[in-house]
Amino acid sequence: MKIMSREKYIDKLLQNLKIEWTTLGNANYIELADKKRKAVKSSNRIEGNIPYYGANNIQDYVDDYTHDGTYVLVAEDGTTSVERYSIQWATGKFWANNHVHVLRAIDGLDNRFLFHYLHIVNFVPFLTGGGRAKLTKAKLLEIPIPIPYPDDIEKSLAIQRRIVDILDKFTELEAELEGRKRQYEYYRNKLLSIDVLSKGKLKTDKIRIMTLGELGTFTRGSGLQKKDFTPTGVGCIHYGQIYTHYGTWTDITKTCVSKEFARKLRKAKYGNLIIATTSENDEDVCKAVAWLGKEDIAISSDACFYAHTIDPKYVAYYFQTRQFQKQKRKFITGTKVRRVNTNDLAKIQIPIPPLSEQQRIVSILDKFDTLTTSISEGLPKEIELRRKQYEYYRDRLLSFKH
Repeated sequence: MKIMSREKYIDKLLQNLKIEWTTLGNANYIELADKKRKAVKSSNRIEGNIPYYGANNIQDYVDDYTHDGTYVLVAEDGTTSVERYSIQWATGKFWANNHVHVLRAIDGLDNRFLFHYLHIVNFVPFLTGGGRAKLTKAKLLEIPIPIPYPDDIEKSLAIQRRIVDILDKFTELEAELEGRKRQYEYYRNKLLSIDVLSKGKLKTDKIRIMTLGELGTFTRGSGLQKKDFTPTGVGCIHYGQIYTHYGTWTDITKTCVSKEFARKLRKAKYGNLIIATTSENDEDVCKAVAWLGKEDIAISSDACFYAHTIDPKYVAYYFQTRQFQKQKRKFITGTKVRRVNTNDLAKIQIPIPPLSEQQRIVSILDKFDTLTTSISEGLPKEIELRRKQYEYYRDRLLSFKH
């Protein structure tokens, strides 16, 4: 459908459209399935292939499920942004913890229509609490939703599905990329799994299971703050940049400090792993980037660098695996600010195959990484364009007067 014809089609679709409003508490249209939710500590989860959903995304994969079907997940608390509130689409078997509300449309409301509409809802007036805003069940049920032609279910659903068809066209590519990311995560977890490596072509005695502390040393960063950045000088990495700017590895820093100031700071060398030891959420704490630049670089406090004898990318990829995440969670402390100290990091186990096998695994993962995350590839750029188009048409199609 060309842009002009799409605009005319939308004008016609919305012309004289009759809308009545109800709320998410209307049991004629919405089924709330919160009672099946169950939180399980990471140490008690049994590993499997079923997604375990939290407030913002899939946190883990387990061997059992709480729900089976197609649902919309709305964050109860812990959303990464109250302005862009976390709404997720879950289908098939999945496990939902107690940080998400689980609901789905029934009868005269299309589930996908509900999903798209909730993305334009302003959740802020319905939130309670301070730093960790909470959407209680009572407030969730007050949120208004539009129903086209409620007296004619067939006509209503037909219009809802036409709107969904338009919007889904802009999310297909993003779903494709998400599928590639899942595939990448699957192979990354498999290739770096202790069990898989031990049962693979290599003999078990060639796979050493060691702690990070046995393989290297951790050094805390220095008192480097954003106000210390300079246009040129010695490269530096601030802990917050690790989970907002860097990927698996880098050989160029985003920021610098003066040479004079750098003399006072601890520095990482080529091959060191730079690790954020502090974050506001469990997902980002212990995010790591391998430094592959020629010059030594300064590291901020709330970060550390790990000097080791492993292939740098191999250990960086391992920090992204489900196996590492599961081990790290039992060492996380703090409430608003989440931390893992270097003494506990040193206790985490890692499988160590021969160097040639480490390099083979890195080569495979590098190809997946390029396909899914490199900004130089066409797919992410196309997705950014589609996302802007999606937001435009979503607002155009779903901003009903109330």
